[in-house]
Amino acid sequence: MSRSNEYRQRLKHLDNWVPFLRNESGLPGPRGNLELAHAVAEEGTKEKFEHFLSFSAHENTPEVFLVFCGVIGLGKLAAGEPELFARLRKYASDPRWRIREAVATGLQLTGDQNMELLLKEMRKWGKGNWYEKRAAAAALAEPRLLKQPHHAKQVLQILNQITNSMEQVGNTGDDSFKVLRQGMAYCWSVAVAALPEVGKPMMESWLNSMDKNILWIMKENLKKNRMVKMDARWVEACIVKLR
Repeated sequence: MSRSNEYRQRLKHLDNWVPFLRNESGLPGPRGNLELAHAVAEEGTKEKFEHFLSFSAHENTPEVFLVFCGVIGLGKLAAGEPELFARLRKYASDPRWRIREAVATGLQLTGDQNMELLLKEMRKWGKGNWYEKRAAAAALAEPRLLKQPHHAKQVLQILNQITNSMEQVGNTGDDSFKVLRQGMAYCWSVAVAALPEVGKPMMESWLNSMDKNILWIMKENLKKNRMVKMDARWVEACIVKLR
């Protein structure tokens, strides 16, 4: 039995989840308990998620883990309650990085149930602020969601749209832009590896950009092992072009 399934069984026999979640959160620390958070999303109810979201929590505390679980839970429910996307979108710009991560993780749970719905919503987020764009990219850049070519193609189109919005921004000191830039440093590689025949030409077009942020993003993606496994000769040719 996986650790997540063990947690699910444990939660089924608890009336009050809060003390257990606090104790098993892994916080304060470098890594929250993601297996437990997924178990909470699977076993929790909207009432429980709302309760977790009611906590006032600082970063890297057991309490922020409760909010983290609540946000992921909203993502799980959004597949059947699309109105919840509006709340998730607000959390995408939360100052706490763990909460922003929870948004992307929760959106992936939407995608597991209804990828077309997720794509429709992420096209909107892809036109939002930098944090919202980062949430969209991070949510979609997940291999398990890109097994269908028509889904992978749409994800590539959204990444292309986001990248286009980043070009010629200049030397921005905006933290939200930096967060998006860092996220885009791996998202392209995931989508291109999922659908190389479409993704490689799209990525190649960005190698001609005059924007240093775009070129950095492409260089970072080309370093990823998944890219080398996909087509090592192509990767080397792209790297040479960037020198």
